[in-house]
Amino acid sequence: MNKKMKPGKISLQEEVAILQKRTFNCLDLFSGGGGLTEGFFNAGFNMLAHVEKDENACLTLKTRNAYHWLKENNQLVEYEDYLKGLISRNELYSLVPKKVLENVLCYEMSYKNRKEVFNKIDEIIGNEKIDIIIGGPPCQAYSVIGRSRDANNMLNDKRKYLYKEYIKYIKQYEPTMYIFENVVGILSSTDEKGRLMIDKIKRAFNYIGYTFQYKKLNASNYGVLQDRERIIICGWKKEYNMNYPLFAENKCQEKLFDLFDDLPTLRANEEKKAYISTPNELIKKLKIRDESWNILTQHYARFTNENDLQIYKLCQKKFINNGERLCYQNLPKNLKTHNNQKDFQDRFKVLDGNGISHTMVAHIAKDGHHYIHPDISQTRSISVREAARIQSFPDDYFFESSRTAAFTQIGNAVPPVMAKCIAEGCLSELKTKHNNNFFKT
Repeated sequence: MNKKMKPGKISLQEEVAILQKRTFNCLDLFSGGGGLTEGFFNAGFNMLAHVEKDENACLTLKTRNAYHWLKENNQLVEYEDYLKGLISRNELYSLVPKKVLENVLCYEMSYKNRKEVFNKIDEIIGNEKIDIIIGGPPCQAYSVIGRSRDANNMLNDKRKYLYKEYIKYIKQYEPTMYIFENVVGILSSTDEKGRLMIDKIKRAFNYIGYTFQYKKLNASNYGVLQDRERIIICGWKKEYNMNYPLFAENKCQEKLFDLFDDLPTLRANEEKKAYISTPNELIKKLKIRDESWNILTQHYARFTNENDLQIYKLCQKKFINNGERLCYQNLPKNLKTHNNQKDFQDRFKVLDGNGISHTMVAHIAKDGHHYIHPDISQTRSISVREAARIQSFPDDYFFESSRTAAFTQIGNAVPPVMAKCIAEGCLSELKTKHNNNFFKT
């Protein structure tokens, strides 16, 4: 609503109330398993469409869309039946309108698909205006660890230039603002001529008429029990008088053991499907689970061979008893299986049960060595559900289609609790901008 209503129709207070209830529309790019998506949905944004190339992640997004629709229509028992294995995924999807699922577009973002994806988005949104575009191109090409493992320092990695595709969507749909999320390594990443990528990206956004500001945020300051630093880039059309959003901090004082409190113990290669207690205050505060939710899914621990289990036990004892990490080179000779004993000395790492987690990354999909359970009675790597909780995903969030796919989606995600804080900051700026326009004379 851009114009003032005619005098005498409704009161000024009612005008403000209408404005404050306005639904802002969001286009979601590089959606992954939906961490940023979930945060913006929970903040009240209307998620018009999602673009993601990974088929497993797209299924997760569809399943989550089905969950939200069924919940809003008081049919959540159908979703619960799916989690219990009583109905198939196709049967679940048949219970919701097609448009609920068809707004998930499974496409790689590239010039080859761009026109087709634009057409699909246009069909979905109709005459709706997109207020904000969110997303973060794949971070592997920017990450310091990724560059260190690549002989060419990721200079030839095409993912490094996917920001150009993101900008094509900004140019096409002209949102009021955008959120572009990535790893801290983006600040030091360079192109083949040694020029900083962050400067190139800024110039590209400026060229199409958008501002460009960023801050380094740590998820632990926004309600997440994880030391996870990310760069949150934000911008808006230059003609608008807007500011970088304020994100309300909410640092948790609790610990990982509190986060795992109601989960049953596991051995390696074991699964359990029942909680051992009602949720504690932390779990309820983070909206991981409330008393009404009693379906535990994806709480299974991967198979671990006997050699690695012995290493896990040594790492647990050293960390829990002495607060020290075990370096790979200091392992007993009979337990060493890698020829390279100089790099990645911390390849085996125990989570700090009395503190917060170190950064969750997608490598957990390959092995769990870096995420050994903090309870010495559970010598194993963490389960999918525990990893999801560390990332602040609620227990009713189901990751398709396999354990490996689930770990990948979780490790790549923006924690939903942090994402909601970001979304609320953006919402405040958008409301202020529309508020100013609404009351212009």
